[in-house]
Amino acid sequence: MARGRVQMKRIENPVHRQVTFCKRRAGLLKKAKELSVLCDAEIGVVIFSAHGKLYELATKGTMQGLIEKYSKYTGGTQP
Repeated sequence: MARGRVQMKRIENPVHRQVTFCKRRAGLLKKAKELSVLCDAEIGVVIFSAHGKLYELATKGTMQGLIEKYSKYTGGTQP
């Protein structure tokens, strides 16, 4: 049986919204790790929840190292 398409709109029920956030966050981080392993890529993911909690993933090294590398490539300055 195929799953139906999910309509992209805010989930009004706070419990359902939190459950969906946790599941999708876990799925996103898992996919990022898989992409890093399969393609030997450096990946950094930063997620802030609605409650302000930080979730991050740096597949090689540290998030700070990835941010510095990103700044070097984009010509930005590090705060």
